[in-house]
Amino acid sequence: MELNQSLSIHLEAEKPLRRYGAVEETAWKAEGLGRNQLDIISMAETTMRPEEIELEMVKIQRLREVLVRRESELRFMMDDIQLCNDIMDLKQELQNLVAIPEKEKTKLQNQREDELIQKIHRLVQKRDFLVDDAEVERLRLPSRKESRAPT
Repeated sequence: MELNQSLSIHLEAEKPLRRYGAVEETAWKAEGLGRNQLDIISMAETTMRPEEIELEMVKIQRLREVLVRRESELRFMMDDIQLCNDIMDLKQELQNLVAIPEKEKTKLQNQREDELIQKIHRLVQKRDFLVDDAEVERLRLPSRKESRAPT
C-alpha cells in the first residue's frame, strides 16, 4: 500500500494529470508548446486544426442543403405521381359513366358524373399548384447561389 502511494506521489510530481475538459487546462501555457501544438485540437481518433474543422463543417452544411433540396424534389415527385394516379382513376370511372347513353342514366349516375368532374377539377388544380410551387423553388435556387458568391 505504501509502495502504491509513493509511486503515485512520484508520478504526480513528475507529470501533472491532464483531463479532458479540466478547468485547469482551459488556458494553455504557450511556453514549452510550439505553435503547431497550440493550433491542434485532439479528438477521439483524429487531430484537426480549427481551419480544417471549419472547412469540414462548411462541406457538411453544403451537403445537407443538397440533401434537403433533393428530399424536397422527391416529395414533389411522389405527390405528383399520386395525384396523377388519382386523376387517372377518376377519369376512368368518368369514362365508364359517359359511355352510358344520357337517356339510360339514372339520377344517381348523373350525380356521380358531376361529382367526378368536380373531384378531377380539384385534383388538377392541386397538381397545377404543386407544379408551380416546384418551379418557383427551382428558379429560386440559382438566385441563392448568386447571392452566396463572393464579391
